[in-house]
Amino acid sequence: MALRTPFTETKIKIHEEEEDALMSGPGRNVRRKSVLSPRMLTLPEPGDFSDSNSAANSVTSVNSLASLLKEKIQTLPQRMRKKKSNDYKIKVFVVFLFITIVALICCAYFLYNQKILAKAYFERVKFNKNKRIMTIHNRDGVELVSARLGTTMNYDKVLPCLPQDERRDGSICLEWMDRARLYLHVYNMQESVKCYNLKWIALNDHISPTDCIEMAPGVHWYGGGQNQESAWPLEKGAHDFRPFITGNVERHEWGNVLKRYFISSKGVAIIVDEKTPLYVSITDDPKKAICLRAKYDNFAFVNRFTLGPELNYSVCTGNNMSDLHSQLSEHTLWDGLKKEDSDVIESLLTEPIWEITTDHKEAFTEEMISNFTNDVIGLPNIKQGHVLLNEFWQNQVGDFELDLNRFPSLEETIEVLSRRGFRVVFTIQPFISTESPNFAEAVERRLLVLERSTGRTVPALTSFKNFQSVGVLDITNNRTIPWLVEKLKALMGKYKFNAFYLELGTAYDMPHYYQCQKSLINPDQYKTLFINSIQNSVSLLGVSDAIERPRSPSFVSLPRFESSWEGLRRVIPTILTYGVIGYPFVIPGAVGGDFDSMETKLSELNGTVADLPDPELYIRWLQLAAFLPVVRYNRLPTSYGDKRVSDTAISLALLRQNKVKPVLKKYARVSLNLGLPIIRPLWMLDPNDSSCHTVADEFSIGEDIIVAPILYSRSREREVYLPAGVWKDGIDGSLRKGSRWIHDYRVEEGKVAYFEKMPDDTRF
Repeated sequence: MALRTPFTETKIKIHEEEEDALMSGPGRNVRRKSVLSPRMLTLPEPGDFSDSNSAANSVTSVNSLASLLKEKIQTLPQRMRKKKSNDYKIKVFVVFLFITIVALICCAYFLYNQKILAKAYFERVKFNKNKRIMTIHNRDGVELVSARLGTTMNYDKVLPCLPQDERRDGSICLEWMDRARLYLHVYNMQESVKCYNLKWIALNDHISPTDCIEMAPGVHWYGGGQNQESAWPLEKGAHDFRPFITGNVERHEWGNVLKRYFISSKGVAIIVDEKTPLYVSITDDPKKAICLRAKYDNFAFVNRFTLGPELNYSVCTGNNMSDLHSQLSEHTLWDGLKKEDSDVIESLLTEPIWEITTDHKEAFTEEMISNFTNDVIGLPNIKQGHVLLNEFWQNQVGDFELDLNRFPSLEETIEVLSRRGFRVVFTIQPFISTESPNFAEAVERRLLVLERSTGRTVPALTSFKNFQSVGVLDITNNRTIPWLVEKLKALMGKYKFNAFYLELGTAYDMPHYYQCQKSLINPDQYKTLFINSIQNSVSLLGVSDAIERPRSPSFVSLPRFESSWEGLRRVIPTILTYGVIGYPFVIPGAVGGDFDSMETKLSELNGTVADLPDPELYIRWLQLAAFLPVVRYNRLPTSYGDKRVSDTAISLALLRQNKVKPVLKKYARVSLNLGLPIIRPLWMLDPNDSSCHTVADEFSIGEDIIVAPILYSRSREREVYLPAGVWKDGIDGSLRKGSRWIHDYRVEEGKVAYFEKMPDDTRF
């Protein structure tokens, strides 16, 4: 019996596989599979072959082995690639797992710092002392406001205050060593209003306490005053830190009327203490925020009342924006109001102001006044109203006496105007020209603001309007007011006119190195002192600038607007802002604009006569003014010699008489009782309607009329938004459903879009 070597066993196995292939049927190509060990692939010695193995069989076996070897060699790269691919996937998974673990650790650390380290104060306040991040929540735990505090300190170590620095009113006191101290205090201002007071005290001269209140996406802010961009809401603007004092937005960041009050659509208000040397910015870095800073300087806040600057403000929260604003508004404006004061308010709401003005003193004459008023009388359906004379009734500003060369018989002229139904108003200022006889007298009596660091002897000079060298009456001097009031009463007694209009100028009209007998908190405090000092002695129709609402019946003027479409578009955001910050009784600028645009000035330089605004601009401005508290003219509609302009003025006068005046008088009473504005933003009608929050080219008169004027040249249609309710279209009389936009609303040149509120039970 022949021995079976490994080689013969392999051969037998191959033959068995070939037989199986043959048995499986013709045409079946069976792939032979075999796994050979290296030992099996070893060729036997020649003597090991049996006689039964022929040469042919040996050759077949060798060929089969070669085929198997070739097949195995070809499969090796695939196996290696598969193994490499599996290794790569494992590595990727490991890296991903590592990154995930790191991210989770970082997230946990962040949450630890933001949540665990954010200690809760006063139930609704969370404050991370290390990061100096404060959040305020409502009763349901919803975040209302987030603020970054003490952004200028660059120092994180915080300690409780020393016992001698603690207060006994429940305040939380924290101190950053040798840098600043922070007091947190809570108080209830009204039943539904909770306020959180923050007071920073700088402990060295290098720290300017700065807090930034985030303007979160979808949350809108209002207030402060007119800004350079006339932004409504405030987050649409942006500017660096500037002193929060009155100015001219053509050159400064803030306008002529201010209040340290800001309110958001989320029912959060910020009220800054008047003694804070306040700088304000609206920034995008790192997030959109309104930032408050306390900082002394060499002009706006030069007088130091504390060792270091102190930032003192309150954050108040309410049920919603409209309710909060109503609760925080100053009520009982009627306190001390007399019958004759009420008559002044009504006369301003129902009769125009005719401003007689010119840039050239020599052109301002008695004849000019007579001609202007005669033209007014010729306008049908338009009442006479108030005649406002600018400062050129004097020879020099500060004379407080009539220029008899240009007004030889003004006493008789005023008597005639009074019989015709006019009220005459003289404009006065606290400035005295160096060319006025009163300047020498004021210097001798030491009635003027002095130059700082001159030993209280040299009067400080400044410029005002066209007057290049003027002094300023020192209203803090007890001798100044009696001297001024005596002159004003003598003037009024002689010429029998009705009232004064007080043109105070902005903070930047004060001498840069001013020094009053009593230190002022800032240059704007001068306005409040001046108004309060003379208002009880003489009749004031209005004031040009303010940081506090003057006592009724005095109105506050909007700033002067350029005679251009851009100037027209600034009117609504400005009057809405003034209403929000507490000035319900306002005098808008003149119809058509107060001063010439650059385009008009260039045309005059080229010899082209262009002393009137574009007729279309004048008509659209007139349409807007018809719905405002006061209509103010410095150019008559008849000046154009265009029947289209005159007819528009007459029709709008009738519309104002029949539709607008009753509503103005109704909400004037509301303003006197509740302090709410007459001209209101749409969000006061529906604070929960987000579409109302950003509308900057519409307004409402109280809750009764919505006005949507045309503000672009050659435009005959616009988008209109109506808040909830049913509204009657003022153009075609149709009823329109609220809480929606009206797209492509058609408004022809002679029409103005307005909508009257219908009763709640009105049905179509």
